[in-house]
Amino acid sequence: MSVSDPVADMLTKVRNASMARHEKVDIATSRMKLEIVKILKTEGYIKNFKKIVQDGQNFIRVFLKYDEADDPIIHGVERVSKPGRRVYTGYKSMPRVHNGFGTVVVSTSDGITTGRKAAERKVGGELICTIW
Repeated sequence: MSVSDPVADMLTKVRNASMARHEKVDIATSRMKLEIVKILKTEGYIKNFKKIVQDGQNFIRVFLKYDEADDPIIHGVERVSKPGRRVYTGYKSMPRVHNGFGTVVVSTSDGITTGRKAAERKVGGELICTIW
């Protein structure tokens, strides 16, 4: 089955696995997905990740993170820019997610980064997703 939005598919897999309290989830790899997973790791939303090869296919294995009460760290993930409706923003109007407690992932000319880092470097771009 062909997927029209692979990034949304990845975010849905992570959200569903987190809500189902799974330890890990495997995602088909791409450069954009790998950069988003790296941001999830540096922002503290996941424990770790690693690239694996299984039956000749490349995957990213994401190890999910939970708090002491076994509640997921990722409360929500939402795709902002979709294939049918791209959303762009400048660095001055970079959105804040849940009053600064969440993270916005932005695709800039410097690469994929968080909204906070993009605003510091004074570059705008396409809003990929929000995580809280």
